[in-house]
Amino acid sequence: MGKGGGCVPSKNRPPKGVSDQDLRNPESDGLVSDQNQTQTTQTNPIDHAIAQRQLRVFIVFYSMYGHVEVLARRIKKGVDSIDGVEGFLYRVPETLSSEVLEQMKVPKKDGNADEVPVILAERLVEADGLLFGFPTRYGSMAAQMKAFFDSTGHLWTEQRLAGVPAGFFVSTGTQGGGQETTAWTAITQLAHHGMLYVPIGYTFGAGMFEMDSLRGGSPYGAGVLSGDGTRKPSETELALAEHQGKYMAGIVKRFAQPSFRVPGLGLD
Repeated sequence: MGKGGGCVPSKNRPPKGVSDQDLRNPESDGLVSDQNQTQTTQTNPIDHAIAQRQLRVFIVFYSMYGHVEVLARRIKKGVDSIDGVEGFLYRVPETLSSEVLEQMKVPKKDGNADEVPVILAERLVEADGLLFGFPTRYGSMAAQMKAFFDSTGHLWTEQRLAGVPAGFFVSTGTQGGGQETTAWTAITQLAHHGMLYVPIGYTFGAGMFEMDSLRGGSPYGAGVLSGDGTRKPSETELALAEHQGKYMAGIVKRFAQPSFRVPGLGLD
């Protein structure tokens, strides 16, 4: 299994005796999620003015029948396993009426003890990294996720998300249902915001070449094959999702280093 942090070359290697973990994000913009737990500030041998804080990866998804949500929760496990980074789960708003959802036999989500909160677009600026998950609709993202992206116009106007690492994970009904196209047709959303697309490539190692059983996922990101809706994610699909969480957390840590923050260019 590849390590996310090692896949991005660093332009500012730390001096002898100082580890990568000693390099922290200098920002202290106060946009801290109520779910977040900040770390105790420690003296940094590189720059005494740099304050430590927990980095945040927002895992924002739409899941109608639960397949994408299962991936999202496993991705969070991967993010949380990386020191100094924490994952947060959020849903995008539903656009269909309750009557339509009932006719489609969509499980009700309200009232569950572990219910994931709905996110509004303005909260995205609080994240150090973003992972968006959604099911396919004819090879592209579901309308609910597209509506959410359409609501980010005010962030686009000011390029508030420029320079933020972001990636995708998806669900499709069949192997040919859009495991790759669903992700790459979504890249346009990131491009207009100036976000940095982070695919996983083949960093998952041998698991990317598994041919003995059905498997979702691609170099674009984790994925699950839902079939008629009754198929559950395989252990390989879940492991790939967890890997994507670890990989993104490593990338976020790299970009949080002072050398990657450029004032005045949308990266400050």
